[in-house]
Amino acid sequence: MEPMAPRKSPLFDTATTLGKIMSFLGVSALCGVLAAGLIFPLAASGGAAAAAGSEMLEQLPAELREEPLSVPSHILAEDGTEIAQFYAENRKPVGIEDISQEMQDAIVAIEDERFYEHGGVDARGLGRAMVHNVTSDSQQGASTITQQYVNNVLINADFLRGEDRLTISGSKTYADKLREMKLSVSIEQEMTKDEILEGYLNIVLLGGRNYGVEAAAQAYWGVSAADLDVAQAATLAGIVQSPNGYNPLVNPDAAENRRNTVLSAMLRNDYITQEEYEDAVEVDLEESLDPNPESAGCFNASMANHFCDYVVELFLSSDAYGPDRASREQLLERGGLRITTTLDPDAQEAAEEETQNAVPAGDPSEAAAALVSVEPGTGEVKAMAQNTPYDTEQTGGTNVNYNTDFDYGSSGGFQGGSTLKPFVAAAWLEDGNSMGDKIDASVDEYPALESWEASCLDNGIARNTDRWPINNAIRDMKREMTVDYGLYWSINTATVATAHELDLCDITGLMNRVGYHSARDGSGLDPSHPSFVLGAQEVSPLTQASAFATLANDGEYCRPRAIAEVTDTNGNTYETPEADCEQVIDEEVVAQLNETLIRIAEDRTADGDPQFPMAGKTGTNNFESSTWFIGFSRGLSTASWVGNPNGVGEDYSLNGETIGGVFFDDVWGSIIAGPMWLDYMNQVAPNYSTDEFPEPEDSPWDDPESSDRYSWENDGTERGGGSSDSDDVPDIDDADGSDSDGSDSDDDGDDSDSDDD
Repeated sequence: MEPMAPRKSPLFDTATTLGKIMSFLGVSALCGVLAAGLIFPLAASGGAAAAAGSEMLEQLPAELREEPLSVPSHILAEDGTEIAQFYAENRKPVGIEDISQEMQDAIVAIEDERFYEHGGVDARGLGRAMVHNVTSDSQQGASTITQQYVNNVLINADFLRGEDRLTISGSKTYADKLREMKLSVSIEQEMTKDEILEGYLNIVLLGGRNYGVEAAAQAYWGVSAADLDVAQAATLAGIVQSPNGYNPLVNPDAAENRRNTVLSAMLRNDYITQEEYEDAVEVDLEESLDPNPESAGCFNASMANHFCDYVVELFLSSDAYGPDRASREQLLERGGLRITTTLDPDAQEAAEEETQNAVPAGDPSEAAAALVSVEPGTGEVKAMAQNTPYDTEQTGGTNVNYNTDFDYGSSGGFQGGSTLKPFVAAAWLEDGNSMGDKIDASVDEYPALESWEASCLDNGIARNTDRWPINNAIRDMKREMTVDYGLYWSINTATVATAHELDLCDITGLMNRVGYHSARDGSGLDPSHPSFVLGAQEVSPLTQASAFATLANDGEYCRPRAIAEVTDTNGNTYETPEADCEQVIDEEVVAQLNETLIRIAEDRTADGDPQFPMAGKTGTNNFESSTWFIGFSRGLSTASWVGNPNGVGEDYSLNGETIGGVFFDDVWGSIIAGPMWLDYMNQVAPNYSTDEFPEPEDSPWDDPESSDRYSWENDGTERGGGSSDSDDVPDIDDADGSDSDGSDSDDDGDDSDSDDD
C-alpha cells in the first residue's frame, strides 16, 4: 500500500487564501482603479488613488506601433514556378472576407464571447478573473481578442527590435497588462471589429510553425480559410489556448476534446444549431485531417535543391540584403521576399534526368555526375543538377554542391584536365600566331629548373622544380604538328610546347579574364607552376561553363548570375546585380579557335551527326578521377562532369569500375560526360539560339570542313592521306584518355598534374 500524501492543514489553506486576498487587495487598489479608468473614465475621477492611477495611466503609451508580420519568402524559377520557401513563421495573410464565418464565430465564442460588446477590455471578465485567481490554485485570464491581438503585435515588435522581454501570458508584469489594456482601448477607437478580428486571425499561432488561419487550414486539411467548416473552425479556435498541446497532428485526442469544448461555446452563444453541433462532434478529427505541412528550406525544394542552396548562399553573402549574415537570414525567413532566379525549369528537369541516367544515385562505383548551364551574353544560370539527392541520410545523398566553388557549396572543385587547352591556344592566337603554325610536339620531358617566360613574376621566369615528363594518350604523336591538330587530338606534348613558346603570364591572364580561378579559395591561376596548362587547377563546373560561354559569345565574358530580382511584400525591389559582361578576347581570335572546337564537338562528341551547331572540348585528369565535356551552342554553354568527388589519384580512379551497370576499362571525357552533355543539349539547346558560329576572316585553311585536315597520318597541314574516321584512327574512346602509366607530375613533384583527355 502506497503511503498517503500529507494533508494540508486548515491553517495552511487559510494562510494561503489570506495571502492571495492581501495580494489582491494591495495590487487591485491601484490596478483596479486604472482598469476602471480605462473602461469607465469617470469612475476614476476623484481621490488620491485615482489621481496617482490617472498619472500612471497617462504615462503609458496609447499608440500601438505595428511592425511587419513575419511572412515566408519564396525562391522562384524564371517563370514564377516556386522552388522553395523559407520561414520562421508559416503565415499567409488574408482579408476577413476570405475567412469563413464559421471560423470567425468559433474564435469569438471560445476566446471572447462579448467581443462585439466591449471597447477593448471586458470589465465583467476582468472581475471574474480577479476573483478566481484569489480563490483558486489555478490562474484564469481575462484577455479579450483585442488584448490578445495587441499582445501578439507587441511580441512581434519586440522580436524585430531584438528585445528579449516576454509579454506572453504568465510572464507579464502589471505594467505590461495595463499597457496592453490601454492600447486595446485605443485601437478599438481606431479600428473596426472586423479589422481587429482579421489582424488577430492572421497573427495568432495555431500549432507548429503555422501562424494565422490560412496557413493552418492549408497545413491540416489542405483547404483555404474561406472554406473552413464548423468542425474545422472549432479545431483551430481550440488550438489558441495551447498551440502545442492541442496541435491535431501531435495530440489528436486532446485536440478533439478541445474542439468539442469550442463547439459547446458556439452552441451556447447561438452560433450553431443543435443539429450542427451534433454533426460536428461526430467528426473523427484524426480521420478528417489531410496534412499538407508547409516545409521550409532547400531540403524541401520542389526541384533544383542544390541550385536552391547556391541561391541562398549568394543571398546571405550579399550586403545588398543587410549589413551582416544574421540580418539577411532574418530577412529571408521573415521578410516575405520573392526571389526570382534565372533557372529554366525545363532545362533543370532535363539536367536532373540526364545526370541520373549517366550515374544513378548511390551507384556502388562512388562516381558522381554534374551538369550546369549558363546563357552566353547574360551569365544567367539556367540549370544546375547532380545525380546525388540533397539528403545526407539517403544513400548516395549529399548537400555538397559539385557545381560551385567551396564558398557556395562546400566543394573544392575538380582538376580541369584538357578542358583548359583551348585557352592556351587562344593565348597563342593573341600573340599574333596562327592555328596553322607548326610546333615541335616531340619534346616529352622538361628537365628540373627549366626556364619558362613569366613576365609577371619577380624574376620574370617560372621553373618546374622537378623533372617533368610529358606523355600522350595516343601513341606516335610525339612529332611536329600544327597547333590546331594538337588541340583537336588533345596532345599533351603539343599543348606544353605551345605554352613554352609563350609568356605564361599571358596565358594565366587570359584564363583569369574568362573567369578561371581556384574553386577552393578563389585565387587566380598561378603562372609559377607551368602544369596549369594541362589543367592541374581545381575548378568548378560553373566556372567551366562560364569560361566557355565566352567562346560562344564572341569573346565577351559574363559573370555567373543566378538571382534576377528580389522584391518585398510591398513590391519594393532590392538592388540585384545585372548582367556583368566584358569583352575579354578579340572576336577574330575566338572565331579561329572555334573552328577547331566545332570539329571536336561535331566530329567526335556528336559522332558526325550534330543536331545543332556546337563546339567544345573534352578533358580528363591523371588517373581518371575527373572527366569532362564542356560544350556550347550560340545560346547555351554547358559543363558536364563525371568523376569521383572523394579525391584524386589512383585510389579514386574510375577505371575498371562498373558505373550505371556498365563496366568500363577506361573512363575519359568522351565516355560518359560527353554523351551526357549531348543527350541533355539535344533536348535543351533548341530552346535557345542555335545560330551558326561566325566564320573567321582569316582562316589558315582552304577548306575548314575537309575531313583530311585531322587525318590520323597527317600533321594538320597536309591534304589527303586518309580521313579522321579511317580504320587507322584510334577509336574515339582511345583518343580521349589519360596516360596509361600516369607518370605526369607537376612542378612540385606531387603527381597532381592533369593529363590528356
